[in-house]
Amino acid sequence: FENSWNPNRSHEKYNYGWPFVIPKISESAYVLDVGCHTDSAHGRLPNNRVYGIDPAGKNADFVGTILEFEHPEKFDVAVSWGAINFGSQEKIDAEKKIEPKDWMPDGYRSHLIRQISQHAHSEIIGMQPEGNWITRAPSLRAKMILLAKVQDEAGHGLYLYSACETLGVTRDELNKQLHEGKAKYSSIFNYPTLSWADMGAIGWLVDGAAIVNQVSLQKTSYGPYSRGMIKICKEESFHQRQGYEIMTEMANGTKEQKKMAQDALNRFWWPSIMMFGPHDSDSPRTGNAMKWKIKRKTNDELRQNFIDKTVAQADLIGLKIPDPDLKWNEERGSYDFGEIDWDEFWNVVNGDGPCNEQRLNHHKKAHDDGEWVRDAVKAYAKKSA
Repeated sequence: FENSWNPNRSHEKYNYGWPFVIPKISESAYVLDVGCHTDSAHGRLPNNRVYGIDPAGKNADFVGTILEFEHPEKFDVAVSWGAINFGSQEKIDAEKKIEPKDWMPDGYRSHLIRQISQHAHSEIIGMQPEGNWITRAPSLRAKMILLAKVQDEAGHGLYLYSACETLGVTRDELNKQLHEGKAKYSSIFNYPTLSWADMGAIGWLVDGAAIVNQVSLQKTSYGPYSRGMIKICKEESFHQRQGYEIMTEMANGTKEQKKMAQDALNRFWWPSIMMFGPHDSDSPRTGNAMKWKIKRKTNDELRQNFIDKTVAQADLIGLKIPDPDLKWNEERGSYDFGEIDWDEFWNVVNGDGPCNEQRLNHHKKAHDDGEWVRDAVKAYAKKSA
């Protein structure tokens, strides 16, 4: 390692490099320099006590990893300049993951915060339309499955909030952005769930659309997001199967049940394909998202993939996709489909959907009602420290 490591000395160009950090360190502080190599902080902090550790630094005070390191005294400050300056476009192009301590462009960081937080908010807000049917499920088995699914969505939100926090934003900031309307969540959850068949439509269509998007995100360039998506995708596959099972049973049930299933498909089809966002030509963020490999497929590619998969599933259970312009294009090897109502899409995104106000008010109330629990946890942690 010591023979192949080529330290980057251009610290001045990094927001977290030593020229920016040193003035903030008190002269009385005892400093731990992690990854000091031969370029220890000793010389830059002449008035401080500095202790350097490095697995390959022959001049380090301790030669070894942070996991092996033990020291009888406590340090006031720990710095790790080498460890935060590895990120680059070249690393992304080489399909290597960017990790929280890597340097990253501000645009990359802000794009991730926007996308991951929107994903997390969608998981949490998405519990509401399904939670509405837990007490009205038609059987004990259906109730148990729906409870498990809603519980999974809560867990997905927590994974994603945790991934977002690795980018330097707090959970409180993320909730504040949501409550102030500065952060979005998936527009699909601003539609009402009017019947039990809607539970099937959400599982089959909404979670099905989410899987198409999220499978590609398992290869996203940001490590914590990529790893979180692997577990989430496994659980979303269960959700999609649960929804399709409901639709299959209803489509093969009584005439009234089949009518109910078709009605749910009619209402959720277009909002589901809107989930992938505007056309690529109208999506200004797509360019950087693809360049940085945050997204691995464009909105239109994902939407087409979803439609091609889902039409055959509808045919199999005798339901009809509510699109008179839908037809197979032999030359493209995909379905052509009708024009999406983008006015409806933007109205819902901008807060004028059927349930926007209801969803957000419910989230605010739940957040406020849980304040005493957060306060109690903080008080206990402080008392136990």
